[in-house]
Amino acid sequence: MSAEIHGTPKRATVLWLLLITATLLTWAMGAADVAGRLTILLLAVLSFWKGSVIILDFMALRHAPVLWRALTLGWMILVWALIAIAYWKGLAR
Repeated sequence: MSAEIHGTPKRATVLWLLLITATLLTWAMGAADVAGRLTILLLAVLSFWKGSVIILDFMALRHAPVLWRALTLGWMILVWALIAIAYWKGLAR
């Protein structure tokens, strides 16, 4: 399998370290009980980025046919949107 399709070990390692850093950041924000709309926006952006990295790089779909990328990223967007809707409906109460 070529590096053009699946990336390089260095890229995978860097992305893995960034994913760990993002996870620790979100955990620390929760542990510190940080709240507010800016916090929610940051968490949403981080979760979207993490999902995209996992789908495109670790599932090796970056160079896959458009249908597979659309299905997996579309599913992630749908789940993310449902969570966002549930959150905003909860705020309205």
